[in-house]
Amino acid sequence: MVSVEVVDHGKSVLLVVQGRIDSMTAGQFGASVTRVIEAGHVRIALDLSLVDYMSSAGLRELVSAVKKLRKSAGDLRIARPSPRVREVMEMAGLDTIFLIFDTPGEAVDSF
Repeated sequence: MVSVEVVDHGKSVLLVVQGRIDSMTAGQFGASVTRVIEAGHVRIALDLSLVDYMSSAGLRELVSAVKKLRKSAGDLRIARPSPRVREVMEMAGLDTIFLIFDTPGEAVDSF
């Protein structure tokens, strides 16, 4: 199970994600992010500190979301990825695609 809490910061939105993002939950996670994008938000920061596991299916959802956002002149920032999630992102080379911040505040303020 994965939960996504949306925190509006005016010019940007912080999504606080909690749980495991694997082949069973990646679609739910992706749908949550897509709903935020479809609501008109193009500057999104993801707080991944409470995500204890992310599979390749979760990574695909991140890449899909950033592609949608960049087509709309937006972007996706990552805040506080858990050590395990950071490791998976680095192994996949995604740490070079996303800006990664130490705190959610820094990620939100980077827009």
